[in-house]
Amino acid sequence: MDRKRRYLSRTRLIIIVLMTVGVLQVSGCGNGQQTLNAESESEEHVPIKFGATYMTMNNPYFEALDDSIEEVVEANGDVLISRDPAQDQEKQNEQIQEMIEDGVAAIFLSPADWKGVKPALIKCKEAGVPVFNVDTYVYDTEYVVSSILSDNYNAGVQIAKDVMKKRPRAKIAIINHETINSTALRVQGFLDTIKGHDEYEVVVHEKITAELEVSMEITKQIIDENIDFDVVLGGNDPTALGALAALQLRRVDKDILIYGIDGSPDGKTMIKQGFLEGTSAQFPIEIGNTAAEKAYEYLAGKQVESNIIIPVKLITQDNLEDYDMAGWQ
Repeated sequence: MDRKRRYLSRTRLIIIVLMTVGVLQVSGCGNGQQTLNAESESEEHVPIKFGATYMTMNNPYFEALDDSIEEVVEANGDVLISRDPAQDQEKQNEQIQEMIEDGVAAIFLSPADWKGVKPALIKCKEAGVPVFNVDTYVYDTEYVVSSILSDNYNAGVQIAKDVMKKRPRAKIAIINHETINSTALRVQGFLDTIKGHDEYEVVVHEKITAELEVSMEITKQIIDENIDFDVVLGGNDPTALGALAALQLRRVDKDILIYGIDGSPDGKTMIKQGFLEGTSAQFPIEIGNTAAEKAYEYLAGKQVESNIIIPVKLITQDNLEDYDMAGWQ
């Protein structure tokens, strides 16, 4: 897909640029044709259209999630229409309206703003189009059939425990997205775990868009302001990688533990090379497959769970060999 190639090209370009400065040094709702009896004619399957819109496609996690949903849909002879609102909730609401008008049978949704998506959810309900919430919650969950997400809170807990195991004290920089519930839950899990331990101090907390380039710029600003920190918690892997790039571009010569959340191929590569300390791995393939399967079950008249939580697992150098370096979980 063109958007995937664009993302990959941009990511590779960033890595190449960093390498030139010595940074990374990385050497059933529809039926198929059925024969009713010897005399009857075969019924031709009419493809069902599904819609999907994620907060952004400028993140390989959502590419993996979209691919896994599409795999199930296409295996049933149906079609998935995917859209990228580029973190713009107004645009995403417009995309959802267009999907309703296009006659989709159901929509897979990861909101750019978990509260701002409500007008679109109301329109889906009025139109009788079921919504399956993936990756991060919508605020008004009564408008969705089912939410299929990672255990985001526990991702933060896992990282906090790892920090406390490896450092007797720490000054922590947190960078996450303000209007996305998933990253807020991750940070909350982290903060709840270090609560009451004054030796672990959050010295800066920046709430920005969860993209590599933005994180890189904000981390450079933190460095330029001479804020002292030795741990970075990124709301996702691109945020952590952006912080890493900034630290290297500013030639910061200090032992800083950097954590992401995703379990992306790039994140795992940086762990192997010793640049990231860890990433709490999500399982977008499992999330996507589960969401698509639940959509088909619902359209077939079956009852589905309203809340499905997929466990996360912390990846560090200690267990890196247990995971596919080139792919997603």
